[in-house]
Amino acid sequence: MIFWRAVWIGLTGRRIRWCDEKWKSFAAPRTTGRIFVVLNAVKDLLSSQGAIMNSTPALRVEGLRKAYGDVVAVDGLDLTVGAGECFGLLGPNGAGKTTTIEICEGLTEPDSGIVEVLGRRWDSDEHALRERLGVQLQETQLSEKLTVDETVNLFRSFYSRGRDVNEVIDVVQLGEKRSARVGKLSGGQKQRLALACAIVGDPELLFLDEPTTGLDPQSRRQLWDLIIELRASGRSVVLTTHYMDEAEKLCDRVAIVDHGRVIALGSPRELIASLGAEHVVEFTTPDAPANSLDASTLGQLDGVTAAREKAGRWTLEVSELARAVPALLAALTARHLVLGELATHSATLEDVFVSLTGRQLRDA
Repeated sequence: MIFWRAVWIGLTGRRIRWCDEKWKSFAAPRTTGRIFVVLNAVKDLLSSQGAIMNSTPALRVEGLRKAYGDVVAVDGLDLTVGAGECFGLLGPNGAGKTTTIEICEGLTEPDSGIVEVLGRRWDSDEHALRERLGVQLQETQLSEKLTVDETVNLFRSFYSRGRDVNEVIDVVQLGEKRSARVGKLSGGQKQRLALACAIVGDPELLFLDEPTTGLDPQSRRQLWDLIIELRASGRSVVLTTHYMDEAEKLCDRVAIVDHGRVIALGSPRELIASLGAEHVVEFTTPDAPANSLDASTLGQLDGVTAAREKAGRWTLEVSELARAVPALLAALTARHLVLGELATHSATLEDVFVSLTGRQLRDA
């Protein structure tokens, strides 16, 4: 019995309590032929229990390229999104995020490259794909004369199957606004309505293009909670954002995109760990003489892994804050430099972007 429990765990990666009768039916085989017979029987049982998962990725993009005249929006981009994964395309405005997601949504033709969505391609399976996808555009223009209920019902009519309209309206917390006209909704309520229209067809894959841009902090948090619920339900989600905290909160993995290329890929924790620094220290030294500090010297301070300067403001990537700050203060004192500002924060995806590009995300 122990042998077959090991077989189960090896094939599924999971421990599941089966009744002893199932395991007793598989006496340990003594011949190669009986081994294969029993392994096939185990495989059949796993399939019947839904233990063997579909390995087809929700999205596969390979060598994607799109240019508008002399401007290259997407430049040989590759990425894969696993089934049930929340994947983020992260980068500044103009990085190619929206162009990439519009190609994946079948709204824009690429110049070259491969795009497979749920194992299918737009050129041969467009109708089937439309039934299985949900899309929230960066700017969704809905008829302001329709009510919330009428709008969601309209989008539900586009799908042969889907979710109950009243349930979806409640999910996005618009139950009290069911009879309100779209034109009377706040910005956050309109974004939640757009999300309702995207999920009413019960999609397997959901595309969200900068879903919280322009929202106040409370509305952003409400939309985050809804996306977390969707992810927990097993749906695959692809979202674009230029908010680093949003990507860290929502995404299993992120691809940092700049100038149409993926420059880093991994989970938020993995990307932040790649800095080799848990903290960032920023400081200024007003009226300091030119060349009184240099990146090489600061980078050798105790607990500091890297240093850079921009517009008179120094940034240190730090592995141990308790060692780095005293070492910095001692170095400034030894050079008779006056400390102006000093700020610290835990390393973020913003710091990863700066480390890779030398630019702040907001300046990119």
